[in-house]
Amino acid sequence: MNLPNYFLADQPAEATLTPSIITEACRELRRNRERHLLHRTTSQIIHVLAEAAHGWLRHDNPFRRLALESGPAATGFPQATLAHGLDEFFRLLTIENLHALVVQELGHAQRLDVPCSTDAERFTRQSSIATGPALLAHITAGNIPVPALMSLVQGLLVRSAQFMKCATGTSLLPRLFAHSIYELEPKLGACIEIAEWHGGTEPLEAALFAETDCVTATGSDEALAAIQQRLPRGVRFIGYGHRLSFGYITRDVLAGFTAKQAASDAADDVVAWNQMGCLSPHVFYVQSGGAVTPESFADMLSTSLHEKEAAFPRGALNVDESAVIASRREIYQMRAAAKTVDTRLWHSEDSTAWTVVYESDARFQSSCLNRFIYVKSVANLAEVLQNAEPVRGRVSTVGLAAQAHQAIDLVTELARWGVTRICPLGRMQRPLLTWRHDGRPTLGDLVTWTNWEMG
Repeated sequence: MNLPNYFLADQPAEATLTPSIITEACRELRRNRERHLLHRTTSQIIHVLAEAAHGWLRHDNPFRRLALESGPAATGFPQATLAHGLDEFFRLLTIENLHALVVQELGHAQRLDVPCSTDAERFTRQSSIATGPALLAHITAGNIPVPALMSLVQGLLVRSAQFMKCATGTSLLPRLFAHSIYELEPKLGACIEIAEWHGGTEPLEAALFAETDCVTATGSDEALAAIQQRLPRGVRFIGYGHRLSFGYITRDVLAGFTAKQAASDAADDVVAWNQMGCLSPHVFYVQSGGAVTPESFADMLSTSLHEKEAAFPRGALNVDESAVIASRREIYQMRAAAKTVDTRLWHSEDSTAWTVVYESDARFQSSCLNRFIYVKSVANLAEVLQNAEPVRGRVSTVGLAAQAHQAIDLVTELARWGVTRICPLGRMQRPLLTWRHDGRPTLGDLVTWTNWEMG
């Protein structure tokens, strides 16, 4: 499939971007928004997005086929992992889910169309309309593709023209998604621009920032701070910095089939996107005192990872990444051999495909990722939070395996400690479409409200 040259990222590699090209692209996006996007209804936009997503779920879809043919080289993810991750995302983009997102975020399905009122607003005789920024710029991290795709969805819902700047070599999947929208609705596709360049190329970014009304960025905390400092006065900034996640398995689920299911679910969380996202677990804390010990759970987890490697291989790593895993394995091999501390190690044979480290030391440990996971024994959730204190405020998600009667108390304790998302084990990398990223409104942070006091 040969892609038409709709976006800057479609140009040949030798093409040179200049600040004037960026400036003119931004101004054209604004004009196209006025002509083609601003007066669309929310329902119309939702139907286009849902139709595009449905197309991506068909195996004969040309954009999906190109993503799976070229995606492994472009993203580093094997074809099976990429296909599974894209399917999980596009299954969420239904008419019902998109409608629910708008209502959850803005209180009314037509809030972006006309002034309207909820029951509470009618009581006070007021109405309101929400308006998205005219031009929205996205600075993507590129480690996994889904956040960039979701940014495009959110931008269209709030009727913003969008300029997405991808890191070098990471624009393929956002570009293919934008092309699929362009094929369905060329006028909507004309309100999107995709480009890529090295981060920190100040002349290009200065041209982009000078034209935009709002910038969203994903990356390290240092990168976000650098971007924010360079924005002109009045440009809104929404940053998503580095976050960590972990799992907690209570003793009540550590028996028989439920223990095996918990181990399989935990392996799914490690395998998803090769543990590269902020929602991926670094540690599984396992409560002691159950029929299955935390050490035995680690053994079961290693078995599940071995089985899932056959269906969803991790794929090759570069020399440096492999060396980091091999070096860290050696540390735990020596500790396990010395038997001076309670440590055990399981790993794939003749490869770095997966690694499980069991430790009785409950201190939070950051993983080197690429399916390298820690299992640690704890007495209760209080011990978990005490040992995770060094990363407090940077924890995104906790995958929880617990009985229903325990869940409310555990969720309340985690929320008050600062966790912004809690989900069943096995779904850590599969947030709902209505997920509030880092505990903030997704559409709500993008829009500006106009209140009409009707008197």
